[in-house]
Amino acid sequence: MKKVIPVIVIIVIVISVIYALQGGETEEEYVGRIAEERQRTERFMRTSDESPFAPEAIPFNGLDFYEPKPSYKVRARLTPIQSQKLLQMPTSTGEEEKYVRYAYADFEIEGQQIRLLILQPFDSQTKLFVPFADATSGAETYGGGRYLDIEMPARTSKSIELDFNKAYNPYCAYNPSFSCPLPPKENVLDIPIRAGEKAYKE
Repeated sequence: MKKVIPVIVIIVIVISVIYALQGGETEEEYVGRIAEERQRTERFMRTSDESPFAPEAIPFNGLDFYEPKPSYKVRARLTPIQSQKLLQMPTSTGEEEKYVRYAYADFEIEGQQIRLLILQPFDSQTKLFVPFADATSGAETYGGGRYLDIEMPARTSKSIELDFNKAYNPYCAYNPSFSCPLPPKENVLDIPIRAGEKAYKE
């Protein structure tokens, strides 16, 4: 029995370390948190004066999502772009918006190696932006692609978290009067990302 105790202690320590590295959140808690965030988004869309469904002439029929999958929350290798050139991105209304080419994110989802270009909004020092399209775009999801918003990591960080369960539609998916940037060619994927928000059903 004396030999068993140290092994048990080691197992408990390892489990505790893994739990801490995951932010102290179980899979069940993570799925519940995603569900709560989606409920808040629906409430905003339904009630806020800043919603793309305001005024009430545009009916709100509820949002549709893929079931949350922890496997679509990934830690990506971050490769900063040394010469951060300005990118003039075309929008859904034919205008342009300014972004800075910040870095590349390399990661794997369901056995597929993926690289995405991460952008920094021209007027923000704290946020990053990932517009992307994939094999579901125009069928299961909005044809103009979807977005991810990310907090700016520390300058020394070599990785970044991408949670595709939080992928959302641009406002022009609901209301064509909004001008929405289109994904750059680097972020048009030929594989499906079945996570996050689906196409809006009018």
